[in-house]
Amino acid sequence: MYSLEKSLNKIAEMILHIDEASLTSLWDTYKNKAEHFSPSAEWEKSVIIFSIINAVRAKNAIFNENLSKNNAQNPSGQRPDKSKEITHLKLVK
Repeated sequence: MYSLEKSLNKIAEMILHIDEASLTSLWDTYKNKAEHFSPSAEWEKSVIIFSIINAVRAKNAIFNENLSKNNAQNPSGQRPDKSKEITHLKLVK
């Protein structure tokens, strides 16, 4: 299992280094490929790529939203006390 996690971490690192604008330019292409099912490895890869593009876009949207929220709540630039922060996210193992 460790090697699977290690591989996934490497993939995530590579994806994080890809520019969102570059990925977004491919969104329509892979959306169309994913919508046209065919029982092939190419279709499967297209669905995975489309999902990766959407995941990066969602991650950036969440990141930017939280960054804006934190800046609005704390205009002085000081880091807020994390122990008092309320979160609606749950750790799932």
